[in-house]
Amino acid sequence: MPPPSIHPLADCQSTQIGEDTRVWQFSVVLPEATIGSECNICSHCFIENDVVIGNRVTVKSGVQLWDGVRIEDDAFIGPNVTFTNDRFPRSRQYPESFASTIVKRGASIGGGATLLPGVTIGQDAMVGAGSVVTSDVPPGSVVVGNPAAVRRYAQIPSPPHSIHESASSGNELIGGCRMLELPTINDMRGKLTIAQWNEHLPYSPERTFFVHRIPSEKIRGEHAHRECQQVLVAISGKVEVVIDDGEQRQQITLNDSRKALHIPAGIWATQYGYTPDCVLVVFASHNYDESDYIRDYDDFRRFRGVRE
Repeated sequence: MPPPSIHPLADCQSTQIGEDTRVWQFSVVLPEATIGSECNICSHCFIENDVVIGNRVTVKSGVQLWDGVRIEDDAFIGPNVTFTNDRFPRSRQYPESFASTIVKRGASIGGGATLLPGVTIGQDAMVGAGSVVTSDVPPGSVVVGNPAAVRRYAQIPSPPHSIHESASSGNELIGGCRMLELPTINDMRGKLTIAQWNEHLPYSPERTFFVHRIPSEKIRGEHAHRECQQVLVAISGKVEVVIDDGEQRQQITLNDSRKALHIPAGIWATQYGYTPDCVLVVFASHNYDESDYIRDYDDFRRFRGVRE
């Protein structure tokens, strides 16, 4: 590959710039910054010392990357995106260390978005233009608004996959997930739905919990289990469940107490889009054990043996 191309009107003080990277006019790059190969740093950008940028990253015009920013491979930073690294800034007063803001591999941030200090934008996530990001953004999600909230989930660019808006009972889903049909008796007195262990459910649960009164913009889950299986039933209202095996992702709508979603161990699951009346019941095969949880998406992909 050719060496980096630095425009003569740029003030590029760093020598840690990868091959075939372009730094355009009126941009400033401080001496200790690291920029990977095949990047495009557009005009009127400022990159401070404690900044690490991966390979094939695009940073559009008018972006300032402050100390503590980490941008992984193939990310896109739109024009005039605002990064911050100090939650309580005062003139001439500096914290002992600046918050670390991380943009994971393949993520995109739309023009004019603002990121509060210390947030992580998950792999392949997309932040809508003008959004204000106040908390971590889940991998693969699309967030919009102020504060930014999950609106849907995007496709993983490679390998291709599909997102299913719903699934019928008996359908085989990714990673061995499947929909279960719970028998229901319906008469003039109402409905009675039955979940009998080892008959209607694939195991005898050791723990049951209820998720309810969740604000619609909040998300839950965002983890996988090493051994624990779960069956999810929305006994009222509606919730969207995203299941992910590290390579493919599907979205299931739970809005019928007769339909249950079985999630085996080793599947990343996220719930979002709760309606105000939603009550989600979870039947877990194991009692709570923090060591059984995988809460970092990169760790999860390694657990699944997914190659980068």
